[in-house]
Amino acid sequence: MKKSPKKKVGSGNTSATAKKTVKKKATKKKASSPQTSDLQQIPEPETDTDARADRVLPGQPIPPLTRVRTFSPEQWEEFIQEWSQSLKEDYHTVMRCGGAGDMGRDVVAFTGKPSSNKPWDNYQCKHYDHSLYPSDAWLELGKLAYYTFKKNFSIPREYSFVCPHDVGTSLARLIEEPEKLRAGLIENWDKYCQEQITDASSIPLTGELRKWVQTFPFKIVSFLPVLKVIEQHQRTRWHVHRFGGGLPDRPKPDEPPATLGHNELKYVAELLKAYSDFRGCDTDQAGLASVPKLNRHFLLSRASFYSAEALKQFSRDHLPENEFARLQNEIEDGIQETYLDEHDHGYLKVIEVTKAAVHLPITDHPLLSVLQPPDRRGICHQLVDMDKLKWVEDHA
Repeated sequence: MKKSPKKKVGSGNTSATAKKTVKKKATKKKASSPQTSDLQQIPEPETDTDARADRVLPGQPIPPLTRVRTFSPEQWEEFIQEWSQSLKEDYHTVMRCGGAGDMGRDVVAFTGKPSSNKPWDNYQCKHYDHSLYPSDAWLELGKLAYYTFKKNFSIPREYSFVCPHDVGTSLARLIEEPEKLRAGLIENWDKYCQEQITDASSIPLTGELRKWVQTFPFKIVSFLPVLKVIEQHQRTRWHVHRFGGGLPDRPKPDEPPATLGHNELKYVAELLKAYSDFRGCDTDQAGLASVPKLNRHFLLSRASFYSAEALKQFSRDHLPENEFARLQNEIEDGIQETYLDEHDHGYLKVIEVTKAAVHLPITDHPLLSVLQPPDRRGICHQLVDMDKLKWVEDHA
């Protein structure tokens, strides 16, 4: 059947069509700007801290948790090495297993001597750029089961994963239900464990090994949150060096005891030589009572020495081992011109050298925020103990 021909537009009632078009145009809304009823002005940013020089130059501090999660594998290894030192407060012995032959152990912490049968804990420290998945854990758990089955080591009291992004939700749920964790390991053994536990041979999950896995106490498996690891890392002397944040308040130094300590004998002997050189006669400690100026200087020197000794211990507790020695070297280097200058007598040399130490510009040492004038004077006396300074030259 033929279709009816379409009517041509424009033929016939042209004027009526035009009027309708005009009317339609008249009622059409003008194009509007984007809707703004649900938009807001962007407010001026606010900060929760005052602007300070130590933040303007390097930028806002990076929280330790954020920093840990950006660690490279090498930085993670260094961090774990530092953190493991904190465990020595809680265990008899802490050791690390490294390399391909670690048999699924990493940081091993013993409650007694390693040769004893006392409980031990294993911290399996894994660096991934994501939260730990079950697929990341099957091989490690397979090693744990296999090597305890082979009696290469006893079953640990606790087996904890330590990861920069912690464990993911799926693995955390399995850890909370040990039977599901066991079932997951058995199910995934062929894929993740059989050919990967050792390069020497294939390890199928059969026979006695399967029975061992079916009864293994997977309740020992847990994870240590990285925030807890950071908290424990704070107990080490590497924390401020790695994360910044400033040193803690420094304890007040001990007062010098009434009698000389064994560690004071050398610098005190040199001081007495300087006093004798000044007076032109032998001067011992008992004789200082009759010379108020020298007695006051002697008491000041002892207090300064104890202050420097306290700073030395403070540095050992909170900074890498060589930082206090670096401060001593910096002061020794800064006083050389004064030390090598001509002085009328040894006492004047002591005064001028310790004064130079007190006024020495030190701008970038990590102990700067807690460094006090008595510490600087006391370091001069420590340098005497180290045979690096001498107030009166011996004459042949």
